[in-house]
Amino acid sequence: MRKTHLGKLLKKPSHRPRLDRPTLTALYNLTVETTKSPEFNPKYPVGSAAAVLRAVFLAPRSFYLNFPADGSLREPALFILLISAISGVLSVTVNVVSGVIFDLGARGASLPGILALNLAFVVLSPLLVGAAAAAYLLSVRTFVGSDGNFREVYRMLAYAYGVMILLWLPVVNAFAFTYAAFVLMLLGIRSVYRTSFLTGLITALAGFVPVAVAFIYLVIAANWLVVR
Repeated sequence: MRKTHLGKLLKKPSHRPRLDRPTLTALYNLTVETTKSPEFNPKYPVGSAAAVLRAVFLAPRSFYLNFPADGSLREPALFILLISAISGVLSVTVNVVSGVIFDLGARGASLPGILALNLAFVVLSPLLVGAAAAAYLLSVRTFVGSDGNFREVYRMLAYAYGVMILLWLPVVNAFAFTYAAFVLMLLGIRSVYRTSFLTGLITALAGFVPVAVAFIYLVIAANWLVVR
């Protein structure tokens, strides 16, 4: 009787434990959805900043799809300071080297003026990004709705600001600014607020235009102060 009973059990497929396809798919999707985008960590400044830069340059869509918009402002602000400091040091270096090689000092640019200007740029950069974030927030409130808040927009723009590590490069800096302030913000707005492409495009463009105009005037004013 025992042999017959065991044989019947083995012949019944319903008694065999199995993992069906939906279960495996659910486990795979769960792993993907819970992956967060890298953020700046002051305890590991070099590694975390490199991870953010790699994401915004090489995988911007994935970065903002998994971006935690509701978080601290401290880390993004420190990230801005770090990027501005690196860009400022490179800018001073380029100006000094070009002045020595090409004798550009004859135009009136002075090393103390360049140093002071770059120092002011580094110190004020978190506030300047905050002013730009306010412009984007106004656009979000206008075209997307009242769900947006300053913290979310500031965090989006702060990590997009990582592209401005190329600010010291002539000509390239204009493309870097456009990529950070328009392309990345378009991706961020679409991902965080779940908007259509057209709504995200209009929102990003409405925020980009005044910020771009202000950026141009700041560059002109900075050049005037340096060569004064």
